[in-house]
Amino acid sequence: MKKLLTGGYYKIFFLRIVFAFFLFSLTRILFFIFNRQYFQELSFGDFLPLLFYGLRFDLSAIIACYSPFILLSFIPFHLKRNSIYQKILLVVYVFSTIVVLIFNLLDCEFFKFEVARTTSDFFNVQGLGSDFYTLLPQYIKDFWYLSVILIVLVFLTIKFFINTKIVLKNNQYVEKLIHLYVKEIFIFITCVILGVVGFRGGLQLRPISIMTASEYTSVNNVALVLNTPFTIIKTLGKSGIKNIEYFDNKTLKSIYSPVRSYSSNKKTFKKLNVVVVILESFSKEYFGYFNKNFDNGNYKGYTPFLDSLIRESLVFTNAYANGKRSIEAIPAILASIPSLMNDAYITSMYAGNNINSISSLLKQNGYYSAFFHGGANGTMGFDNFAKTAGFDNYYGRNEYNNEKDFDGKWGIYDEEFLQYTIKKFEEFPKPFIAGIFTLSSHHPYKIPEKYALKFSTGKLPIHKSIMYTDFALKRFFQNISQKPWFDSTLFVITADHTSESVHSQYQTRAGMYAIPLIFYQHNSSLKGESAIITQQIDIMPSVLDYLHYNKNFISFGESVFDTSAIHFAVNYTNETYQIVYKNFAFIFDGKSGISLYDISKDNLMKNNLINNSLIIKKEAEQKIKAIIQSYNQRISKNKMVLN
Repeated sequence: MKKLLTGGYYKIFFLRIVFAFFLFSLTRILFFIFNRQYFQELSFGDFLPLLFYGLRFDLSAIIACYSPFILLSFIPFHLKRNSIYQKILLVVYVFSTIVVLIFNLLDCEFFKFEVARTTSDFFNVQGLGSDFYTLLPQYIKDFWYLSVILIVLVFLTIKFFINTKIVLKNNQYVEKLIHLYVKEIFIFITCVILGVVGFRGGLQLRPISIMTASEYTSVNNVALVLNTPFTIIKTLGKSGIKNIEYFDNKTLKSIYSPVRSYSSNKKTFKKLNVVVVILESFSKEYFGYFNKNFDNGNYKGYTPFLDSLIRESLVFTNAYANGKRSIEAIPAILASIPSLMNDAYITSMYAGNNINSISSLLKQNGYYSAFFHGGANGTMGFDNFAKTAGFDNYYGRNEYNNEKDFDGKWGIYDEEFLQYTIKKFEEFPKPFIAGIFTLSSHHPYKIPEKYALKFSTGKLPIHKSIMYTDFALKRFFQNISQKPWFDSTLFVITADHTSESVHSQYQTRAGMYAIPLIFYQHNSSLKGESAIITQQIDIMPSVLDYLHYNKNFISFGESVFDTSAIHFAVNYTNETYQIVYKNFAFIFDGKSGISLYDISKDNLMKNNLINNSLIIKKEAEQKIKAIIQSYNQRISKNKMVLN
């Protein structure tokens, strides 16, 4: 780049914008390379058209992110050709480039955690609490190579800008001022108009959105068409939800209603203790039990204890998370509230709504309640949500009060914290309902040094910490099984969300939500395996049904014990909804169906049946519409509790 690129003012401006497009395309290629395992069916030749289609979304993001540079470049004054002014433009251009590169490079690694482009939720620090500042240096350390790439690209940007030089024509200054300013004003107005069109993505009726990407590729590959600045911009300020009316009230209730009632159950209420164990990042893929056919039947997984416990439990083989983040899991599991909007419920404007939860409902039957999480108090707003949900007490790192068991990054090691919960259980009045959220299998996956050689490394960094948490659970059950109240305690074990995966079937839109769901009570009839479709929001109604709770309540899920229900699983990401229904995965953009897959026969979701299976498409579309309408109405109008 030693040779100068010279030309007139607008030619040089054009070259600088083209360079911005080059950076977007380059980071899209890096995104594809870094996340190759999630797009295994795509060859590089298949990827090239997506690179081209992505230019439409890049244009929108470039106009937004580089708008200060663009407007300052077209300001209708001759001053803009001044060398000092050009240096100001250099600073503005480089700053915009740094912002763009940071977010596009960020998703080269963060995509593995959520399998979706980052949205504006990234700026909601409440999602991590004070741990955000503690963990940020660790992320920078672990993904140091992204910082190197950033520095190199910023350096090249500066070099490029400096080496693009404006050459003025001999008569540039002798034009009549009136003619010059008329021309400059005309160009400025034209620039603004073209900028608006470019930001909208064209002259079509509606501006392009995240969902528009699905027009160019399958739902599994939309992240390759998008760019991260675009997804952030398109979700800024979208925390609210709209009242959507697909159906009149009578039709709506006939299709779906979140009002649950087991009042016909005349059986005596069972005052069992209830312990809901939420395992950090425990993907279904990590279990040997669920994946017996992997590695030619030799796959052992990373959860030997849980695999053994499953054989003494009622286990669900088609269970799904309702979100991809811990902050979305807690309302889903404890209050049967899915995350069907851009903001997580805990950090949304509706977080102060009145809700019923497993704690508040069981409290009516004399239960004491507590929630446990070994992270710093305030992490992801868990403590505040527990209070809102009616839990009597919250036990976190502060209450544990022994920093020698702190992992140095995230919280108290699982083994010690689980033993602490047993001690607290001993003190609790009976019956009690308790939620326990583990944390050692969260990035950076630290385990105690004394176990450094005890567990195999596995194929992913998380695998070793999964084995450690499984071991901690083994010790937990060994000790708690000696308590006199153990037999009268129902344990529900699930995951908050999935994490990185190796196998293709867990990298699809449906597979990336696949989690374990285990119901265990010692010396009970809870045994066997069920293939019904279920989800996190089914846990609360299932527990209440099992206990013979006979009052009405709000739950967006169904009881797994309700044989009359048509079971389903829902989730939402990048402005598209998914419902797993009758072994089909249906993707819906809020207006129409995008894709439909028979995941019982096509678990890699390659064969889109959207134009073929019209009956199941109609059923699934009606169901998801009714769920969305009920969800939006009840949350926006604060009608999450029955009067």
